[in-house]
Amino acid sequence: FQQFSDTGSKKEHVKITSQAKPGFLERLSETSGGMLVGLVTFLLSFYLLFTNEGRALRTAKSLDEGLSLVVPLDSIQAVSQENEGRLVHLAGPLSTSKPLFDPSYGLSIHAVKLKRNVEMYQWVEYEDSKEYEENGEIKKETKYTYNTEWKSEVVNSKNFDREIGHKNPSAMAVESFTAVSPNVQVGSFVLSKGLVDKIDDFKQLSLSNLEDPHADVTRTGDYFYHSENPRRPEVGDLRVSFFYAGLSGYNPHLGSADKVTVVARQRGDQLIPYRTKSGDALQILYPGDLSVEEVFQKEHESNTMKTWALRGAGWLAMFVGISLMTRIIYTLVDWFPLVRDLVNVGLKAFAFCVASSLSLLTISVGWFFYRPLWALLLGLLSVLPIVIARSRVPPKKHQ
Repeated sequence: FQQFSDTGSKKEHVKITSQAKPGFLERLSETSGGMLVGLVTFLLSFYLLFTNEGRALRTAKSLDEGLSLVVPLDSIQAVSQENEGRLVHLAGPLSTSKPLFDPSYGLSIHAVKLKRNVEMYQWVEYEDSKEYEENGEIKKETKYTYNTEWKSEVVNSKNFDREIGHKNPSAMAVESFTAVSPNVQVGSFVLSKGLVDKIDDFKQLSLSNLEDPHADVTRTGDYFYHSENPRRPEVGDLRVSFFYAGLSGYNPHLGSADKVTVVARQRGDQLIPYRTKSGDALQILYPGDLSVEEVFQKEHESNTMKTWALRGAGWLAMFVGISLMTRIIYTLVDWFPLVRDLVNVGLKAFAFCVASSLSLLTISVGWFFYRPLWALLLGLLSVLPIVIARSRVPPKKHQ
C-alpha cells in the first residue's frame, strides 16, 4: 500500500508505504538467510586476516632487502653500465618528449598527465527514510528531495521515484579523458608504466591565459561552459575543467618542473620493477627530493597503515559474521521486550569477545612461520578477552 502527500514544492515529496508486521515464521526465515550470509562473512574474515599477515611480513622483508642493496646514483645524466640490473636510487626533475594537447579547447601543456574533467548540470535525488509501527503495521515514510548539481557522471533519472519534472539527459555531449605522455624521463632514465601510474598528484590548470575556443563555449574562471548563461545554468549544460600531474620542463605560469625520487631496477636506460627474494616487486616513486632512508621509511609506514586497515576490516567482518549467525537467538525471544534487550546486549558482547579472540589467534598463526615468539605472545593475548568475560560472570551459589 502506498500513500503520497506533496509538500507543496515541486522539488520534494513524501511517500508513505505500509506492510503487515511479519509473523514469527517469516522473521525466522529471514534470520536463517542472514545466518548463511554470516557464515560466509565469518569464513572470509579468516582468509583476509591470515593472508594480510603474510603480505605484511613479506613486504617488510622485501623493503629491508631493498634498503640493504640499493645504490644511490651520483648522476642522472649518464647511464652507468656498472649498475646494470641493480636496485638504484635517483632524484630529479621530470621531462617528457612532447606536450599533451586537447585540440578541442586549444590547450597544451608539458606534463606527464593531462585530464579533462567534464561535468553536467543535473537533477539529483536524495532520500531520507524512517520506519515506525502503527496499528499493527510497519510503515516507512520516505522524503524525496531533488536538487540540481554539477556531476561528473550521468545521473540516471529513470531510477528516481518521480522522474516527471526531474529528467536528465542520457549522455554527455563531451567526454572526460586522461592523456598520458608516452615517454617520461628523469634525467637519462625512462620510467616504466608502473612508475608513471604513481604520478597522480593532479592540480587544476588555470585557464586565465586562454581564449574561448568556440562561439558556443564561454570561459568563466577556470571552467569552459557550454551554456547560454554560466551564472544560471540549466539541466543539460556542461562545464569543462583541466588538471595536470607531473609538470615537465619550465612553464612561465606554473614554474619549474616537478621533482621526483625513484627507487627501481636499472635495465639499460630503463627503470623497471626489482624482484626481491621474498617475491615482491620494488618500484617506488615519491614527489620531491628524498634520501634513501626517507623513501624506505615512508614505504614501511605505508605498509603498517595498510596492515592495520586490513586487520580492522578482518575483525569487523568476523564481528558481523558472528552477529548474523547468532541473530536467530534474538528472533526467538523477540516477543518479550525485556528479555529481548538483555539478549541483544549479551549477543553483541559475545560477538565482540569471540571476534577479538579469533582475530588475534588468526594473526598469531599467520606470524607463526615468520616470527614464532611474536606468534606465541599474540596467541596468549587471544585468550585474554575470554578470560575477562568469564571473570565478570558471578559464581554459581552452592545449593
